[in-house]
Amino acid sequence: MRELKILAVVVVLTLITYWGVEPFAHSQMHPHVDPVNYNFEESDRTTSKEAVEKAQKSLAEAEKKADEKAIKGAKADLEAALTFEKTINAFWDANKAAITATPNVANGEALVTANCTACHSIESKGFPKLMDDASTAGAYGVATPDLGSAGKLYSKDYLIAFINNPALASKVSHKFTDGRAHPMPSYELMNTPQEVADMVAYLQSIAPKEMTNKEVFHDACQRCHGLKYADMQKGTMGAFSPDADITKYMGKLPPDLSQYIISRGPDYLGKFINDPQKLLEGTAMPRVGLNQESQEQVIKYMEEIGASKKAEREELGPKFLIYLVIFAIFAFLWKASKWRDVH
Repeated sequence: MRELKILAVVVVLTLITYWGVEPFAHSQMHPHVDPVNYNFEESDRTTSKEAVEKAQKSLAEAEKKADEKAIKGAKADLEAALTFEKTINAFWDANKAAITATPNVANGEALVTANCTACHSIESKGFPKLMDDASTAGAYGVATPDLGSAGKLYSKDYLIAFINNPALASKVSHKFTDGRAHPMPSYELMNTPQEVADMVAYLQSIAPKEMTNKEVFHDACQRCHGLKYADMQKGTMGAFSPDADITKYMGKLPPDLSQYIISRGPDYLGKFINDPQKLLEGTAMPRVGLNQESQEQVIKYMEEIGASKKAEREELGPKFLIYLVIFAIFAFLWKASKWRDVH
């Protein structure tokens, strides 16, 4: 009976640690992050509003302490937050005309051909790369993507936003100040909302209906990130952009993602891909802008590479627990038979 009491105490303490102490510690070490939101307009309006509220709170705290230096910095932060909130809200308001327009696919084909194929390939429609990846990375900082799958990977709203202003759409406008410009020009002043809607409609019309997990990762992530352990028989999957170019463009070399599914986990990766700024404010990594299906495929492929034995582990887990229960029962019965007289 004593052993059962000891077991009960161990179980209770373990559950308290697992369900109480550990979540509390995690909440203190890691700030709350809003869940993944594929409605990027809603997400941007919410996060910009939260940034203003955070800046207002910091200013109030500084004023309470009567710290002039802190007050000056807090006022500057609040002014920047208010300015960005106004900018991002105006940006999404301006996108609505293209989002609600009735598109003309034929006109979109002509526009994409005229405006995009000088930098982007569309292999599926007979527009090959004019330069190899190393050359485009040397010219722009990062290898340019093939547009054949863009209509599959990204939502209509995000594509419209990105064409109009790539820096704001991908949430990296903080990188392009003091005269620096995003390598892709903004088309909001060069094309009408109707023309942008036409271009997006064309990209959606030529997109493949289905893509494998590997194909999605290839098109969405591999321009910057490699997978060192992608295929131990056939070799690695390196990033398309040379290390020197992408390091200069991003500020540091983007990490190899082979083991990130293990070190970060799918929940963290999902939030980070969806909006890196929520988890690492000021990071140079852009918001990728993937729709829900494509983002889930990217994470699934990272699981296939970095956690290829996950299914086997999960299958073995219940069997091992059953073994432990049976072993514990026999151990208890053996102990009882041997120590009955002593007790």
